[in-house]
Amino acid sequence: MPESATPATPVTFPAAFLWGAATSAYQIEGAVREDGRTPSIWDTFSHTPGKTSGGEHGDIAVDHYHRYRDDVALMADLGLTAYRFSVSWSRVQPTGRGPAIQRGLDFYRRLVDELLAHGIKPAVTLYHWDLPQELEDAGGWPERDTAYRFAEYAQIVGEALGDRVEQWITLNEPWCSAFLGYGSGVHAPGRTDPAASLKAAHTLNLAHGLGTSALRASMPARNSVALSLNSSVVRPFSQDAADLAAAQKIDDLANGVFHGPILHGAYPQTLITATELVTDWSFVEDGDLALINQPLDALGLNYYTPTLVSAADTDTSGPRADGHGASSHSPWPGADDVTFHQTPGERTEMGWTIDPTGLHDLIMRYTREAPGLPLYVTENGAAYDDKPDPDGRVHDPERIAYLHGHLAAVRRAIADGADVRGYYLWSLLDNFEWAYGYEKRFGAVYVDYTTLERTPKSSALWYGRAARSGTLPEVESIQ
Repeated sequence: MPESATPATPVTFPAAFLWGAATSAYQIEGAVREDGRTPSIWDTFSHTPGKTSGGEHGDIAVDHYHRYRDDVALMADLGLTAYRFSVSWSRVQPTGRGPAIQRGLDFYRRLVDELLAHGIKPAVTLYHWDLPQELEDAGGWPERDTAYRFAEYAQIVGEALGDRVEQWITLNEPWCSAFLGYGSGVHAPGRTDPAASLKAAHTLNLAHGLGTSALRASMPARNSVALSLNSSVVRPFSQDAADLAAAQKIDDLANGVFHGPILHGAYPQTLITATELVTDWSFVEDGDLALINQPLDALGLNYYTPTLVSAADTDTSGPRADGHGASSHSPWPGADDVTFHQTPGERTEMGWTIDPTGLHDLIMRYTREAPGLPLYVTENGAAYDDKPDPDGRVHDPERIAYLHGHLAAVRRAIADGADVRGYYLWSLLDNFEWAYGYEKRFGAVYVDYTTLERTPKSSALWYGRAARSGTLPEVESIQ
């Protein structure tokens, strides 16, 4: 039976469960012009007027490039056992092709050594949205050659770090790269071409497959290769046939477009049919699906909030949005007949409804979708308007409640038979939150953006207590 999720009930996790936090390179590193690094699409996009809140960018971010030792010591003080970070492609391979810049690789070597010295298991994400600008100039993710450039990059990083890093993730949230970057345009590179977004999705799938093979050829066999999907928990507004069809369409565009070829070797036929007016899918070449369908060692799941949809003619009140930023262009090609609804309940600063049942549902879905495949929650967290009190402490009881509810959902999934091996809180630090600039704070650690001083919030202390004990402390245990 599932265990109670009430705050007073201890909830025990497996002894080997990883308690981690996650970040990404462009959001925290800064040092964008140091040691040979060249611009990525996010450097270009964030310096384009009107693309980010207040014109903010990641030139300095939170200066992790120079403060990584202090940040690792902070993780160790909190009791974290794992840290998921991404590598900046343009820091390692400035043009996206050719030999590596050793100064760039040396930063990641030093970071990995520091983590291991503190007993923290590193997990490397090769791509978290920061494509080298030169590759975008050559066509970006809709261009097939980008997948082959990614495979070369994967081999370079695998050879440099594979002797010390056992956990690898090829891509983070390829849905965002494809559909927010090339469909709605709210993410870099800011293009708004529905057909290009589907082509980009296929190239990203191909990059994952080729990158997986490149990693395995360049690293010890003991290492684990995975990818992280922000798979949507899509729920129909009603059980009417039209609403069920709308939910299927969005499920295909959010989930099936990636897990279909990656896990099962084929795109869903319903996806191809729904998008036939957008593209004829001729970019899928013979042999592509076999290249994409490489065996995985694990699967990462990123979850924040469920998605509620109906057929477009449903007459309901309340706000309607897909939750992916303001744009006149849809990130959902071929789905103009679908309406997105705000799900009921309390919301975070992002306007996202808090619903831990969605995380449980997502884990159980992929337990069925890929039986026997270990799962990790590679992102989960919440943005709140955090501020220090007069004593300089940062109390965030809402985030503690959020984490408690979602971790309890993970443990219920484990009790229900899911093989969940770890949880990575998003995010370790307040940071550059993409198009939102610095106005949304997801960090368990508060960052003063003027001084860059770090202050663990109450949630960081609560999470550290959970990591050390393997149980969920009471919500009110940190004052």
